[in-house]
Amino acid sequence: MTCMAAAGAATPAVADSVPVGVPLEAVETTLGVPVPHVATAVPVPVVGAPEAPRHHKGDMLPTPLLPVVPIATDLGATKLTSPVPNLLGAPETDGEGSLESPDTTLVTRSPGAVVGSPLTMPDGSNFGLPNLTTPKLGLIAPDVVGTPTALLGLR
Repeated sequence: MTCMAAAGAATPAVADSVPVGVPLEAVETTLGVPVPHVATAVPVPVVGAPEAPRHHKGDMLPTPLLPVVPIATDLGATKLTSPVPNLLGAPETDGEGSLESPDTTLVTRSPGAVVGSPLTMPDGSNFGLPNLTTPKLGLIAPDVVGTPTALLGLR
């Protein structure tokens, strides 16, 4: 299993998902109606190490000031099957519909913030005092990387 992350980004360890069967048998017994069968897995998010801030020449504050945090999880395999009675209007055409989604890895990165100082670096022509400057403010957009897919079937 591989994780995709932006260049230079810390990649968290990917955890397994926890398999869960959704118990709907009581509904079928109570209502006397065939109910779907649902089997899925609960994702377990794993938080990775925040990206280390970097100092650039000429900047007093590190970039990014609010670090980006990677979070990864396995979206487990999900299968939903349901009886489909009288598909073509006759009881002999009873069938079963299904929706399947294979497991996949999902990697996200939280948003970050870039903030610039309102002061410049010390200026030798100003007796070593910093000058005032317009502060910078920016946001690092969040990322979501993954390839979830689904297959719809009818038997």
